[in-house]
Amino acid sequence: MTGWRDVPADLSDTAALSRLNAFLPQGVVISSDLTRAITTADAIQGSRHRLPHHRALREMDFGAWDGLHHTEVTARDPQLSRDFWETPGDLTAPDGESWNALTSRVTKAIDAIIADMAPPHLIVVAHMGVIMCQFPRAGGTPYQAMGHSLDPLGVSRMDLGPDGWTLAQVNHRP
Repeated sequence: MTGWRDVPADLSDTAALSRLNAFLPQGVVISSDLTRAITTADAIQGSRHRLPHHRALREMDFGAWDGLHHTEVTARDPQLSRDFWETPGDLTAPDGESWNALTSRVTKAIDAIIADMAPPHLIVVAHMGVIMCQFPRAGGTPYQAMGHSLDPLGVSRMDLGPDGWTLAQVNHRP
């Protein structure tokens, strides 16, 4: 479990970064304030406008579970860990954050950027939970959102139209 621990990104695959940079549209780039997101955003920024990194785009705070392997989490808190993933909502890891709290802080940040700037394309370099918590805006449940697999350097795209959000792409690997 890697939440708010500030660990580096593996950016050694320069060919993948180059493909990603070429695939992404021109627009505005913003990242979480954790090193792994900042350095990834730096690597794909190119000629895109860069906003300062934003604390509200951090991964979910896993509290006491941060840094533990999922088997350690299960051994430590068997029922809570099962319920946490199967019924995302107000449950929290010990000293951590809930799905609903994560969704609230990320949604507020994204909506504020869109309201302030109305960028044609907003490229958010963030974390699995941050990305997944936005999927229900386009329909579906938090549980369904958590069922997606997201890879480092994968692209998920949501579009905002007159009828609301649509989920256009999940985990595309350019």
